[in-house]
Amino acid sequence: MLARRGVASRRHAADMIANGEVTVNGNVILEPGARVDPARDDIRVRGKRLAKSTEALRTVLLYKPRGLICSADNSRGDTVCDLMRQHLAERLVPVGRLDKDSEGLLLMSNDGELTQVMTHPRYGHTKTYIARVAGHMEENKIALLRSRMEIDGYRINPVEVEVLKVGRDHTHKIAFTLTEGRNRQIRKMCSLARFVVLSLTRVRIGPLKIAHMQPGEWRELKESEIRFLKKPLTSARPSPSRR
Repeated sequence: MLARRGVASRRHAADMIANGEVTVNGNVILEPGARVDPARDDIRVRGKRLAKSTEALRTVLLYKPRGLICSADNSRGDTVCDLMRQHLAERLVPVGRLDKDSEGLLLMSNDGELTQVMTHPRYGHTKTYIARVAGHMEENKIALLRSRMEIDGYRINPVEVEVLKVGRDHTHKIAFTLTEGRNRQIRKMCSLARFVVLSLTRVRIGPLKIAHMQPGEWRELKESEIRFLKKPLTSARPSPSRR
């Protein structure tokens, strides 16, 4: 219910409940599956009462600037939620994450169904990032990046890697297209390949592209775009490119 209301993602909502941050009629709720009636019950999250009526569903595409945290909790610094509250009355939360030092496309929504879709692998929405890196460019390093590298004890899925620019000053641009998104995955991949990430920008989420957006800019998602995102892929995903 909290995810459907846009309070937090399903995972974060479950953590909030487990931490005793949600009360119903004055009683702390510790089970995510507890039955409640939003129209009748007094539901509070961190002491703030949840509105009895459901907000209209809204989803926007934000160009997240560097330095903002992808969270509804601003106890550790400024967040993307703080940014969107300056423009919208609805409480939108990030769909997925970009780390604080990264920038680029991020969905913000109070549509729980869309959030579930965008974080479930069966819908097959790939994401593309452009990294500016420093280090000696070598073919064996690119081959390593395209392999099923082991990160934090987990063997990642193959990543599509394309070298966009090789600089004479040993700074280069590399595009990464991921079918999954582990915590700081690209930064950890580059570290293993002995590249230093100077900047990292997400330029595509599924069919949504960055186009001419600038940091801090956002736009409403069209109904046709939302319908497409919610539709599972019916064809097999192509094998990663070896360009």
